[in-house]
This record gives sequence, structure tokens and C-alpha cells, in this order.
Amino acid sequence: MLPLLVVVGIAAVAAQGTALVSAAASSVVRGSTSVIAVAQNASPSAAFVRDAASRVNLFVGTTNGGHTFPGATVPHGMVKVGMDTDSPGNHAGYDANPIFNATGFSQLHDDGTGGAVPLSLFKLWAFTSCGVGNTFEECQTSINGRKTLRKVLADGTPDDAAEPGYFATNLSTGIRVELTSTRRAALHRYTFPAGTKTPRLVVDITNDGQMSSTDPSMDLDPDTARVTGGAHFEASFGPGRYQAFTCVDFKGDGYDLGAPTEFGAWLADFPVKQTVTLTQLYTSFTDQLGALFTFAPNGNGTTSILARVGVSFISSEQACSNAEEEIPDFDFERVRSTSRAQWNELLGRVQVDTSDVDPEIVDLFYSSFYRTHLSPADYTGENPLWNSTEPYYDSFYCNWDTYRTLYSFMALHDPATFARIVRGMINIQQHEGWLPECRGATAKHYIQGGSNGDPIIAEFFVKFHEHAKELGVPSDALYNALLADAELQPPDWDLQGRQVNIWKKLGYIPSDVWERSGTNSKQVSRTLEYAFDDFTISQVAKILGKADDARKYAERSKNFANVWNPNVTFPGKNDIAGFMQPRFANGVFNFTDPRHCSIHDPLQATCFLNAQNHDGFYEGAPIVYSQYAPHDTAKLIALQGGREKFVSRLNFIFEQNYFDSTDEPSQQIPFMYHYANQPGLSTQRARQVIAEFYNTSVNGLPGNDDSGAMGSYVAFYLAGLYPLPATRQFLISSPYFREISFQNPVLKTTTTIRSDGFRGNPKSGTGGHVFVKSVKIDGKPWKSNCFIEWDAFTRGSLIEFELTDSINIPCGANTDAIPPSLSTGGYD
Repeated sequence: MLPLLVVVGIAAVAAQGTALVSAAASSVVRGSTSVIAVAQNASPSAAFVRDAASRVNLFVGTTNGGHTFPGATVPHGMVKVGMDTDSPGNHAGYDANPIFNATGFSQLHDDGTGGAVPLSLFKLWAFTSCGVGNTFEECQTSINGRKTLRKVLADGTPDDAAEPGYFATNLSTGIRVELTSTRRAALHRYTFPAGTKTPRLVVDITNDGQMSSTDPSMDLDPDTARVTGGAHFEASFGPGRYQAFTCVDFKGDGYDLGAPTEFGAWLADFPVKQTVTLTQLYTSFTDQLGALFTFAPNGNGTTSILARVGVSFISSEQACSNAEEEIPDFDFERVRSTSRAQWNELLGRVQVDTSDVDPEIVDLFYSSFYRTHLSPADYTGENPLWNSTEPYYDSFYCNWDTYRTLYSFMALHDPATFARIVRGMINIQQHEGWLPECRGATAKHYIQGGSNGDPIIAEFFVKFHEHAKELGVPSDALYNALLADAELQPPDWDLQGRQVNIWKKLGYIPSDVWERSGTNSKQVSRTLEYAFDDFTISQVAKILGKADDARKYAERSKNFANVWNPNVTFPGKNDIAGFMQPRFANGVFNFTDPRHCSIHDPLQATCFLNAQNHDGFYEGAPIVYSQYAPHDTAKLIALQGGREKFVSRLNFIFEQNYFDSTDEPSQQIPFMYHYANQPGLSTQRARQVIAEFYNTSVNGLPGNDDSGAMGSYVAFYLAGLYPLPATRQFLISSPYFREISFQNPVLKTTTTIRSDGFRGNPKSGTGGHVFVKSVKIDGKPWKSNCFIEWDAFTRGSLIEFELTDSINIPCGANTDAIPPSLSTGGYD
């Protein structure tokens, strides 16, 4: 297991930093501690988490490539205001390693992404003094000129603190920075050390995460210090650019700030006093530009200056309107408490019994749950591409990461938001021709796999078709959007849709066909995902009574077997035979080493996006992708020689470290033993994955959080569930809690899973009294120890698991106890 740094780290930030960070940070820990005390000393009925936001650790995964966002936002907020650093891993701005400098506090971020650094727009900064003479002209306003370290606590952690809706830090300059937000606006508070004579504030118009801005504009008002402006910026993971705007206002916190005593625009490290616009500077194509103000200090107490920042993708005027509408009063504590209340209500819909549970597991659950509601972001009213009254969501970064678990977890407790996201996706298809796949700041990004918007909107419809009308989701438009992906080839399948013509012709994507409308890469992994996409469409068609379409797409979903080559064996292991392999258009198989792109690959290939890569796979080895046909695992078992060989192969994948905890193609593998009638092995593997790779430290994620994909994955594992999108089944294991309940506001139900005989969780994930021996639903014996139906959630059932320490318990007495597969009639 990775070291539990955060148990010391963030607690120390709050406790040791009380004198520096004030009671705001320490209250984060006080709330958490009080809940832990209840859990340890009260009866189970009293142990449920009353203040779920207090169990969220925002610093999980903020180093070691997790790229998580620890700043302030509301659920699915467009604005995500946070600290930026000069870390090479500053994809979400922040890095918990104190060796990295703070460079600004910007308004927009994504959570857990790879690619180039996204967003990080419109940074603010504060100076206590500038240069030897403390003159306006001496201020080093460029990103490298102004950067500074944070204060460091006695335990070596930075003096940072956060809770849902709030972030704070103490800089080495003595300035304290606090941040909170609404959906489209941020509120900053800069508190200067006593004795500061010239408190100054910087507005940075041009420096995004990639330093990619062009065509900047900026105006400042010398009387009010309002700054308006914007620029064009580069997309993070695609070829496009986007335009964004801001509007910044300042106000004294508890006193009259007055007009600035000095003002001017700046270029790099050269502020020019008395200038009010960029045309008064000698600028070039990609200069660093912005505004600088000096204010008089508060003569009657502490100098704290509030900065309200509106953001828009439409105009500066709309950025101002957003800020004025959402934060009219500059009331920092009101905004902060309102944001926290939104998070508390949302997180409180899932309740866990914390008795006999390590407090870190409770924190890991709610921290993971929290990150499932950072993305996609609600940009409604901020779509510059067309006018619509429908919701508009962005930051789908990317559906390939999130379709597997994020939306299925959302379905359990927040179908109203799920419906709005689906409406937004359908609206994008209606205007752009295909469902969004990967998208950021209104720009299309590169697709990683199939048309993975299909399983997302299919997941919604399969579970909520009876409520679609009341949730504003038109069934006909949803189905038409699916058909567009399935039948119409786009002009560039790297950005939307599929390479569908040859898919329909051959039933796979060949290795040796070059078309003008996209790159010839990822042929095998796209084949597998296209097959699953078509399966999800078949399930929607069946519900709509479109029997011919249901049969057609179910048949197309069997195409995954077209890239199965039974004649390939694993190097040195002739008993592991048959792998997904690239195939030429004439039907002859090409060859890719089953170890390719794994840690054991002799060539050390990565399988990332590269048009030169014709190996057939994306971010995963053939030995991993050969386990991917989630709708028909029974067929995979048959292809691999039966249950015994299937289990042996799964064991080999784990024992030889081919399971890749850092990437999504491996996510379902621990639960695949269910299909071989050995659910105890699934339970143990899943628990070992949590024990080895996930914790609440700053390096508590094995890789990128991927817009909450890893968060939802961990939340499901801890809940004892695993989903298959666009079906009405959940695979089951034992939860990490004696009891877990899901409140669903749309269904008006609360569904509870209770583990009878719960004796806690072995820290190593191995063994324990954690295996499901039998299941009852509403007091009646259920047929399977391996899966439950969605109907239990629509009814608000009590689901009872009887636990045992025997790992050898099967799924059940009859064949229908095995989870469904297409080839065995499971979805007829």
C-alpha cells in the first residue's frame, strides 16, 4: 500500500496551521474528527455520516500523476478556482509537493486529466511589496517573475487547506489566499500581513496552462479597478482553439477599498503606470499581459481585499453579468457556506454505517464520491457555438474514461443531473451531427476509443426510460443520436463518431485501410468498443419496441470475436492461447505481442495517441484487451478454453502484473471471476486492488483521476458493486461498510445494502469475513450471490448479504445465478 501521507499531511495542515490559516482550516478537521468519534462510540444507527462534506479530503491524488483538483467549486461547476503551480504535473493547477512555487490563482480547471495542461485561465496574484524601492514599475508581473513558495509546516507539508467549496493557502510572502465559488464566478480573499503599505493585485489575462494565448484584449477602469478582457487559447487534447472572457472587480473586506492609488497594464515584467488598455503597450503575438493595481491599506485593521471574478465563453459583458448575478454582495462566507451546503446535500444521499470501519476508508469513499461530481461541467448559458434552451455541459475529458463507472454511480443517487447531461449531449449531436466524445472548453478533443457517448446515454435510458419524459429527455431524439453514431461516418472520426463504413462492411477495423477521414490506429481496441457500443444501442432499441434494430445491433455487438486469433499464444506460456489481434482487410491476422504496451513489453511501447502506431491498441496490452467484451463474458470464457483456463488466465494477469491499475481497460478485470462462478476470487482481487493502489494520501491514486473515472471506480468497489452500463444488472461483492444506503430523489426511494456478519475489512485485502454466502432482497432469498437487478433500486429494497470467510462460495445453485451474457441469452 502507498504511504498514508495525508493522514498526517492535511490533518497537520489544519491543526498545526491554525495560527496561520485561522479557524477556517481547522474547522475542516474538527468536523471530520467529530464524525469519527461518533463512529467509534455510538450504536450503528447513530454512526451514519451526518456531515458528509467533512469526510472529503480534496488533496487525494494531488501528486504522483493523479492530477486531481483541490480548489473550490460547486457540483459540476464551470468555475473551478484554485492555485496554479510550476509543477510539471500541474494539469489541475495544484501540486501538494511544497518544492513547487505558486504562480497564480486561476478560475477554470479540469480534474485528473492527461494531455496538455487544460484551462488554468485568468490568474490573480498579490504582492506585499515590489523590488528594492517598492515601486509600481519594479513589480515582477510575469509568471516566472512573481512566483513564490508556500509556507511549509513543521511536518514538511505546505500550509494549504481545503474542504468542498473552499481552498486556502499561506504564501511565503505572508499573504493568505482564500477561494470560493459559484457556478460561473469565483470569489477570492487576499489578506495581507500587518504593516503592508502598498497592497497590490495582479490580473493575468494571457497565461493559461499551456501559455498559448493569442488575440488578447483588456481594459481596466482607473476609478473602480474593474478589469475586462479575454483571449483565444489552445485546446488541451485536440487541434482546436477556444475563446474565453473575464470580468474582475475588487472590494475591501469590511472597509471601503476606494479607487486604486496606482494602476496600469503590464507586459511581462514591465508594468506601465496610467495605461488602461493593451493598445498602449508594444505587444507581440504571445506576450504575457494583464493589469496591476495598488490600493491603500486598511487604516483601521487588517487589509483584506476581495476579488470577484466572472468568467464567460460568450463575452466580457456576460462575464460581468455572471459575477453580478451570482455574487452580488461579495459575501465570502455566504458563498462558501452555500457551496458547502450543496455538496453536503449531494454527498449525503449516500450514507454509510461507519462502525468497525477504518476512518480512512470512510474518507476514501466520500473523497472518491466527491470527485465524481466535478465533471462534466455545467456550461449552460455559455455555449458560443449555437443558441439553445437546452442544458450545455462541457469538460467531457473523456467519455472513454468515464463511461464505464461514473454515470452508473450517478444513476444511483443523482438521475436529475444525469438527465441534464444527457440532454446536453443530445443537443450537441443535433447541432454537430454526432454525440460528444472528448471535449474541453467548447473544443472537440481526440477520441480515445469508440463512440463512448453511446453507453452513457443508453445507461440513462435503460435505467430511467420510465422517467425520461418528466426529466426532459426525448426518447426519439436520444435514439436518433445513437443511430447517428452507429450509421453515419463523420468527416473526422478522430474527433466524433466512428469509422463506421468499414465497420459495417467487415465487422472489424482492419490494419491496412487508410481513409482520409481519420488516423489508421487503435484498430483492435476500437473494434472491441464499437461492439460494446452497438450492444448498448440494442438495449435501447429493445425498450423502444424496435425489435429489428435490437436484433441488428445485438448481432453487430458480437463482432468483437472477429479480432480473436486462437492461434496466438503468450510467449513462454503455451497454455494461454488466443488473443485479440489486429487483422488485415483480407481477413488475414496481423500480429501484436500480447505483452505490447505492458510493463513487460520488450519494446517498452506506450500505445498513446500516435498516428504511427499501427499495433492496434490504445493504452492497454492485448492481454488486457482480450478480456474486454463486457456484454458477453461467457463467449470470452468459451474462446479461452472454458472456466478453468479463464480463471487461470485472470490469475496470471494479476500475478504477473499485467493488471494496470492506472488505466480504465483493466477496471472490470477483478470482477470477471464472477462469470466463472468464483465470486470469492473477485471479492479478494477487488479488495487487494484497493489495498495496494488507493488511499487518502496526496499520492493516493496510481494514475490520473480522469475526470472522476477513478473516483467512481473506487466508490463502486467500496460499495461492493460493479456496473455494466446500459444493463439492469450490478455485479456484487461485499461493501466495506456494515450498511450503505442510496437515496434516489427521482425514484423517491432509498435502497439499503446490509452486510450481516460484518467484521470489518482486512487491511491487505486478502481473506477475511467478507465473502457473500447468500443474498436476500426484501426478506426473500435471491437467486444469485453474483449480481442484483436494477429493480431492487427502483423499489427501494433492503438487500441483505450474508457474509462468510469462505472464498469458495459459488454464484448459486442454478445457471441463472451467473451474471448475464449475450451468447447465453442473458439479454433476450
